[in-house]
Amino acid sequence: MSSTSHVEDPEPCERIPAGPLFVPVRPGPAGCSARFFRTPPGARTAVGFTSEERLTAALGADQNWIRLSEPALRALATPLGVTVLTVDPQFSAPSATTSQPKPVPAWRDWDPQHVGMLRVIGASAVVSCLNLLIG
Repeated sequence: MSSTSHVEDPEPCERIPAGPLFVPVRPGPAGCSARFFRTPPGARTAVGFTSEERLTAALGADQNWIRLSEPALRALATPLGVTVLTVDPQFSAPSATTSQPKPVPAWRDWDPQHVGMLRVIGASAVVSCLNLLIG
């Protein structure tokens, strides 16, 4: 008597998507560039979605995107120091409302993380201006 046993392959620790990803981009002076995000612990991450519907659900219908394979997205992100790739993230930031504007807090009431975000946004604006000047 012989018994047949089925040994299943274990689940991979990292999901590898089949086919190109939908990668969010932003327009720039030389075309478009991939948008990078931050994970909850603060690490920079490249983001790709397995469908246009998932991208739209997470980032909205106005988000521009391009199709890139996972290796192409990693090759684009690695020279910039971005080594993490997140596929189909589910963003949980509250949606913006336009009902009533919030009062601007005094400087001492600002959340230090928001101030850091403003600093990063300001720095990227300076870099964009320098790119235009340097050519």
